[in-house]
Amino acid sequence: MEAAAFLCLAAAVLGWGFLWVWDSWERMKGQKPAGLPGDGNRTLLVIAHPDDEAMFFAPTVLGLARLRHRLSLLCFSAGNYYNQGEIRKKELFQSCDVLGIPPSSIMIIDNRDFPDDPGVRWDTEHVASTLLQHIEVNSINLVVTFDAGGVSGHSNHVALYAAVRTLHSEGKLPKGCSVLTLQSVNVLRKYISLLDLPFTLLQTRDVLFVLTSKEVAQAKKAMSCHRSQLLWFRRLYVLFSRYMRINSLHFL
Repeated sequence: MEAAAFLCLAAAVLGWGFLWVWDSWERMKGQKPAGLPGDGNRTLLVIAHPDDEAMFFAPTVLGLARLRHRLSLLCFSAGNYYNQGEIRKKELFQSCDVLGIPPSSIMIIDNRDFPDDPGVRWDTEHVASTLLQHIEVNSINLVVTFDAGGVSGHSNHVALYAAVRTLHSEGKLPKGCSVLTLQSVNVLRKYISLLDLPFTLLQTRDVLFVLTSKEVAQAKKAMSCHRSQLLWFRRLYVLFSRYMRINSLHFL
């Protein structure tokens, strides 16, 4: 009798949790994040490698498209760690086409100063000066990049955060230019997909993007453009990672 009562209680709790997640998801899909500028904002997504835009930032890219931001992309390497740089450049343009970023708004930095190598620390000042020049030339007023954890801990991701943090703390960013960083989470939360939404909603964050089912398919299509990178573990990532469905971000 007690076991049956416990099972009923557990089922009720699970059912309530599922409904709460579903209701929160439905509400968040069409909600404009507070404090985030809308139509016409010039936003720059700063990534380290081709595929970062789809693997980590697809909800942000598609969420900003809903808000009619004018989005451009700056990639600091061609992803040439396995001598696939030329292939990966083409894949990046294909992915961006799926995500709605035009070729004219994409810049790839391909030189020896910023090698695709987790064992190499990019010079913070060099990254910062390169980034600042791009921001000023293109009149950018919102920069989006990784946080201190770099999502995957990759040193090239972390280098981008260090550079933008330096620009921000030293007051070198143009007046009115804000910075959003993508929240890193622990391994468990990283791979439970939408089940992470309750934890995300309970945490303090500045901006949250949750994809609709149609947008999830769009994000997966963008990631599928990176054929050279779709090893078996990345296919599992596409299926289970929260970053293909949810992005929570913080302002610096």
